[in-house]
Amino acid sequence: MSDATARVPWVVGMTGASGTPYARSVVNGLLDAGRPVDLIVSRAARLTLIDETGLGLRDSHWREDVTTWLGRNFGDDAIRYWTASDFSAGPSSGSYATAGMIVVPASAAAVAGIALGLSKDLLQRAGSVMLKERRRLIVVPREAPYTGELLRQMLALHEEGAVIIPASPGFYAGSDSVQRLVDFLAAKVLDIAGVPHDLITRWTGQLGAARTPATVE
Repeated sequence: MSDATARVPWVVGMTGASGTPYARSVVNGLLDAGRPVDLIVSRAARLTLIDETGLGLRDSHWREDVTTWLGRNFGDDAIRYWTASDFSAGPSSGSYATAGMIVVPASAAAVAGIALGLSKDLLQRAGSVMLKERRRLIVVPREAPYTGELLRQMLALHEEGAVIIPASPGFYAGSDSVQRLVDFLAAKVLDIAGVPHDLITRWTGQLGAARTPATVE
């Protein structure tokens, strides 16, 4: 993108909750739609990424590692990577232009940190920025069961304007593979973000129609 001022990314934050495939599908969906991404991976998320994929994310080789994780190449401005400890990063300021933020997967600690404005790391700070600037914040809690306190914190986020999308994939879009279940949830997230995609076959009122793979017009 030649005009740096025109870049308005979606911030994607990954926490330590299980569910890195959801983040992968969301990021790929954003890139497919031509939306730039600012990626923040918490310290706990690095451990989860190793556990779920065997891939270590190194700050000094982040482009190589993210390319491997996503299974694709991407342009220089398509993804910017910010370390979770970098409070001088763009997403820590309301003056930094963004389209919004997606926290996927969201741990109970991240939900609490954003709801309470704790800003213990860049991810939590960026989430708080979205709330104060009235930008779109989409939070995908993955941990279960929910405690009463976590439910109260999710309600607090909802009342501040965030959209809560629990990691609860539906089966009507075809459930013949884990990837289709992952894509179902990513599709929900992208729909709320207003980002076009072809991850699922949409409900048309005809039973069984969703078993047909989605096609691009």
